[in-house]
Amino acid sequence: MANLTVGKFYKERKDIFDLTLLNSEIGLERVISNSEIHRPGLALTGFYERFPSQRAQILGETEMTFLKQLDQDTLVKTAEKVFSSNIPFMITSKGITPPIDFLTAADKYKTAIFSSRLTTSELTNRLSIVLDMIFAPSTTLHGTLVDVYGVGLLYTGKSGIGKSEIALDLVERGHRLVADDVIKVFRKSPDLLIGTGAELLGHHMEIRGIGIIDVEKLFGIRAIRLQKRIEVEVHLTQWSDDMEYERLGIEDHQTTMLGINIPQVNIPISPGKNITVISEVVAMNHMLKSYGENSAADFSKRLSERLQRQTMIKNYLESDYE
Repeated sequence: MANLTVGKFYKERKDIFDLTLLNSEIGLERVISNSEIHRPGLALTGFYERFPSQRAQILGETEMTFLKQLDQDTLVKTAEKVFSSNIPFMITSKGITPPIDFLTAADKYKTAIFSSRLTTSELTNRLSIVLDMIFAPSTTLHGTLVDVYGVGLLYTGKSGIGKSEIALDLVERGHRLVADDVIKVFRKSPDLLIGTGAELLGHHMEIRGIGIIDVEKLFGIRAIRLQKRIEVEVHLTQWSDDMEYERLGIEDHQTTMLGINIPQVNIPISPGKNITVISEVVAMNHMLKSYGENSAADFSKRLSERLQRQTMIKNYLESDYE
């Protein structure tokens, strides 16, 4: 996320972290450039080599106890050294207030210091989760995301092919809509994609011939989700007699989003085809594969064994003259 200032972070998330600004607002203009956090214990003792000054800094009760034991001159030198490295901001846990000389040095170098009532471990965990979400690689794509039996199915295909209508039918059958039309995708970890809807669209859906509908108000709160892991892409295409489609399902197809590979199922659309039921089968089949069961591979294996057995029997009978 570009241009996330300390002031914007404080304004939007001060309630989540129970933050109180301890010094002047001059440090709120600094920019937060990455999602990593650091506890500067070694730096406070005088070891500044490899000090990650570009990270948000957290001071726990241990660090604060150490600072309060320092004499005034040492405290001032320590504070000058830490804040002159241009750290983005600092938070103290458990509602502890640093010494006044520490706050004065922070103002001198235009660095905001906050106090949080959270424990150090809880503050560290929450801050890491929030910053990871803010700075996670992301993209926006056109599609529909539905939670089907706990599996996140992302429907893609050209406009007007019926993605929204399929999602509406799935919602009517008890599944949950995550987002329609505009999907914001975040890479939360090396193998995890999270999808959510655009803030302005919410859980509204466009149904051609009807217009805009509000799924939450029509079907209730149980019909929606705010976000969901994207596990399978269901790509919809128009049926064509010239195309060859998967018949056995032995060969797995994949697509790549933000550097992560996920399974892809290509489904041709034709009149009378019940895509809703097929979607439920796609979700259940994915769950089976996650548990180590592959119906297509098992069938192919049994078929090969059967053919091999028949060949062996035939060869035996042909060579048996008794």
